[in-house]
Amino acid sequence: MEQNFKMIAKTLFGFEEILAKELRQLGAQNVEMGTRMVSFAGDKGFMYKANLALRTALKILKPIYQFRAFNEASLYKGIQGIDWSKYLSENQTFVVDVTLHSEHFNHSQFVALKAKDAIVDQFRDKFGKRPSIDKDFPDLRINVHIDRDQCSVSLDSSGDSLHHRGYKTATNIAPINEVLAAGMLLLSGWDGQGDFIDPMCGSGTILAEAAMIACNIPANINRKEFAFERWNDWDNDLFDQIMNSLMKKVKDFHYTITGYDKAPSAVMKAKDNIRNANLDEYVKISERNFFDTQKETRGPLHMVFNPPYGERLDIEMERFYREIGDTLKQSYPGTNAWFITANLEALKFVGLKPSRKIKLFNGKLEARLVKYEMYEGSKRTKFQNLGDNN
Repeated sequence: MEQNFKMIAKTLFGFEEILAKELRQLGAQNVEMGTRMVSFAGDKGFMYKANLALRTALKILKPIYQFRAFNEASLYKGIQGIDWSKYLSENQTFVVDVTLHSEHFNHSQFVALKAKDAIVDQFRDKFGKRPSIDKDFPDLRINVHIDRDQCSVSLDSSGDSLHHRGYKTATNIAPINEVLAAGMLLLSGWDGQGDFIDPMCGSGTILAEAAMIACNIPANINRKEFAFERWNDWDNDLFDQIMNSLMKKVKDFHYTITGYDKAPSAVMKAKDNIRNANLDEYVKISERNFFDTQKETRGPLHMVFNPPYGERLDIEMERFYREIGDTLKQSYPGTNAWFITANLEALKFVGLKPSRKIKLFNGKLEARLVKYEMYEGSKRTKFQNLGDNN
């Protein structure tokens, strides 16, 4: 039976807890949270499963070696302490990615170069031949992480960041990262047990992620390739088995998922992306201005959206955010409305008090995910009614 080994799932700031929950639900062992990462244990099949199914992971790394590095010589010696012929042949290609939090090393490119030298020198000494570098489609992607003087070397089992789901071929001016969209939805409590709307849907990312969560569809089912498919121990039959077991857990969805955008180009892109993800039976998108709409479903409505913040879209911020508040107040009773913004000043103009504020980052921009609870009738009436019923 395949042995369990330690792995690291990288994520975005603020998603550590939901990623840990995802891992436990998938069946991971020894789950421990760190900063922008969660460590866990599992076997090779679980590594495949984690890459396929995790919604809030950016990469799954498999650590293979750890040593102390405080200068160029100790870094070179440490990398040479690994038998690279276990992972790579002289005819294959590789690339080294580096992350640094160390006063001993300033430049990630320098560390990558030294690591590469150590690897190719080992092959030249053993075989008289060396593997080549390929930055775009390497057979092996190696991750070197230096924190102070601790150097961890891992194999990157994912390849491209896992936010590249494979369904998005068209984007609008300010697209949202798929992992950020999925994390926002999970933080908002979206579980597919009701109607959903994204009233400023752009290229449809939040809609696609909402539908996949609702139907329990693996996040990366549409992805063309994972890095582990080029590894020496790649097991195609095991991968198919894992894929089939995940697909058996896909479930029906009995509510509505709706998207609006006022830009015809965005609506077209969103429809294309939803079609690419094979989700068009669950998601309906139309060209409408949110500020001219009203709630069209009975019962509670779950709303998550990514309004423009003025970073890449030119809008009159004060008026725009005031209209968000007015539309929610007047036209969307019985709605839990969540949105993300990196324009913290603009929140003052919404004119409503958020019941939750969660700090996140959209790229390098510090942002807030905010929740507004729009009650049927007034809030006071709601609580009076609750009192009358007791």
